Amino acid sequence: MKKQFLFAITVLSILIAASVGFLNTVAGQKKSSSGSKDPATDFRLSGPYIHKNLTIFLVHGKGILEGHSFLTLQEALAQKQVIVYETKDVNELAIKNLSNQDIYVQAGDIVRGGDQDRMISTDFIVPPRSGRMPIAAFCVESGRWNKRGNEASTSFASSDNSVSTKDLKLAAKLSNSQEAVWAKVAATQDKLSKNLGATVNASVSRSSLELSVENPKVKETTSTYTTALAGIMRGKTDVIGYAFAINGQVNSADVYASRALFTKLWPKLLKASAVEAIAELDDSAKPVPVEQDAIATFMAESEKGNVGEQAVTQRVKLVTRQDERNILFETRDAQKKGAWVHRNYIKK
Repeated sequence: MKKQFLFAITVLSILIAASVGFLNTVAGQKKSSSGSKDPATDFRLSGPYIHKNLTIFLVHGKGILEGHSFLTLQEALAQKQVIVYETKDVNELAIKNLSNQDIYVQAGDIVRGGDQDRMISTDFIVPPRSGRMPIAAFCVESGRWNKRGNEASTSFASSDNSVSTKDLKLAAKLSNSQEAVWAKVAATQDKLSKNLGATVNASVSRSSLELSVENPKVKETTSTYTTALAGIMRGKTDVIGYAFAINGQVNSADVYASRALFTKLWPKLLKASAVEAIAELDDSAKPVPVEQDAIATFMAESEKGNVGEQAVTQRVKLVTRQDERNILFETRDAQKKGAWVHRNYIKK
């Protein structure tokens, strides 16, 4: 009888131990699952790559939309696969996709022509054969409201540049203020003129940011940056974005869900960063070198801000995360199960 009792106690102990082990395993699995990395932050950095006061870091990772093909606004306009219409409304244009591919339009893209040059105010995906769709914009040429030279006034011919300072981006994307955008355009022109020792405002339209960026002196100086840094992508097959600092201060980062998309956008992004570096150039300053840890910390902290959401179209949603120091703009695509397409991190 005593042996049977001891045997029963032993079996019961084994069953209890097994049950506890099973529950711990399940709990561990749940913890591991919930604690897994967000693919958007599962990346590594290379660099720094430095020219004068501009420091660049490349973001390496796996593109979650690598199989999806986008046309950029720049190439779609060059190939005449899209029409961007003047609407006589300062803050709204219209766009029509003539191609069989999605067209990716990025906030900050400048479209040249119409009655005044504009910048697109939010990321946008134009579906194939879209028909005419409204698209939000800001004016970056306050002094014109008519045809310019031989350019068409009913549409926009090109998008070879994007806005080049974080202050201008924040005026549009965060403050949503046309007056602030005009003020930051003028400030950028003044800084470029001062640092280059020559007026960059074009005689045909002194308020045009586009024409200032195309000023021969600006182009020449910008070229020294882009030529020095253009090769940093060579031989690297997993680059999905970049981050940069100016004068030793962390500025911004852009990360994409597709290496192919980033590769297409890279020359335009690098050019804009170079123009901003020229505008902020201070030869008397000796900036502290920026390390990878500073960039990684900035991007990680940007992920933790207060969350806001905005429907751009039925397909595109903008998610923001911000605190007092940083803001993250995340563009999501409902057709890709809500996957993010672009992440723009800005140090305020």
